[in-house]
Amino acid sequence: MKRFVALFCALVLTLPLFVSCGTRSDDKDSDGKTVLKVAVLESAYGKKMWEDVTAAYEADHPDIKIELTAEKNLEDVIGSKMKSGDYPDVVHLATGREAGLTETMIRENSLADISDILDKEVFGEEGSVKDKLIEGFTETAATNPYDDDKMYMAPMFYGPCGLFYNAGLFAEKNWTVPTTWDEMWELGQKAKAEGIALFTYPTAGYFDSLMFALLCETGGVDFYNECMRYEEGVWESKDAREALDIVAQIASFTEPTTVANANNDNYLKNQQLILDNKALFMPSGTWVVGEMVDAPKSEGFEWGFMALPAIDSESERYSYTYFEQIWVPENAKHKDEAKNFIAYLYTDKAVKIFAQSGAIQPVQGVSEILEGENKLFYSIYDTGAKAVLGGFAATNPVEGVSMTDTLFGTINSIVSGDKTVDEWQDAIKKTSDSLRDALKK
Repeated sequence: MKRFVALFCALVLTLPLFVSCGTRSDDKDSDGKTVLKVAVLESAYGKKMWEDVTAAYEADHPDIKIELTAEKNLEDVIGSKMKSGDYPDVVHLATGREAGLTETMIRENSLADISDILDKEVFGEEGSVKDKLIEGFTETAATNPYDDDKMYMAPMFYGPCGLFYNAGLFAEKNWTVPTTWDEMWELGQKAKAEGIALFTYPTAGYFDSLMFALLCETGGVDFYNECMRYEEGVWESKDAREALDIVAQIASFTEPTTVANANNDNYLKNQQLILDNKALFMPSGTWVVGEMVDAPKSEGFEWGFMALPAIDSESERYSYTYFEQIWVPENAKHKDEAKNFIAYLYTDKAVKIFAQSGAIQPVQGVSEILEGENKLFYSIYDTGAKAVLGGFAATNPVEGVSMTDTLFGTINSIVSGDKTVDEWQDAIKKTSDSLRDALKK
């Protein structure tokens, strides 16, 4: 009888019939475990931490088998599969990448509502995910892109963004780190006299964190949010122009070779300028330390990090907090299991595994397990800087229109002198006007 059943199943699998013998192979493995497909970006943190976390999850959930895909070109790997209907259950891929896959999923309403993750109990611990996360990380356009009070992307690794510099050089020169923009310009002149540029940047896209913090400094948080939602007239305002003028002033102090190397192939050369004492400041996030860990450094080099200088001595200083997102495709086969897996990523066990690779999550008390440079970076909000979260609100596609390209991509032309601030401001206004009516509802 058993041989007959086995033969019958084998025959069925070879015929184009709409029946099956047992459960589909991509739903269960040979041991009957549910196969959960987890696709993650292999970033500077590496893939081992994901291998360790998924192994820990499988040990705590013996009915689940994780099929892990970790790739540097994740969009290419999973994008074609999704077009043919083969969707991962969990995807760790942030917005802001050149391929724009996550933005495409947002525009096409292809993300699952995962709001109930916040109310799930943290595995093996007391309290919910919502209680464990640092306040503010789940009420932004980066997690709630449709302004409908629902979470479609959960916050993962975060890093304060600001200006990185060589603290050893400042000690050697007996220079004071500037706290206002006027002090910054004064330092720029002093450094120029010694053949050192005030500023460089990896690529123009890195101005997102600087610009977002700068908009808060010139106009306040409400003004920043108006910019993010394309409010009418916002980019024609005095506060917007002040921010653009500050960027133009930065451009005048930028190291001359920066624009030529401000691309995905050569951006490390711009970062090397800080290590070689050829430029003083560079906007970036905490990942830069890992990217440059093996790069040659000037004698006495020591990473320094600060929030943006304030407009004046009476004003607030801001630091944009970049955080990556993890999400579930609407067409995922195992949504409930996927949400359970994401909730598990906030356990103490998972948080420690990630932190060992430098990937820090926005959970309560995380600074207690940090040391060295990470202790410095993640204490920025303990020393007076205000956090800036979120980004531009999601819109329906508008052909040929991109706020990212207009606002940040133009900066190379500002530095090179090919465009004026007036031209830049006018282009930003037109882009904002075009996107206002396309806001996702």
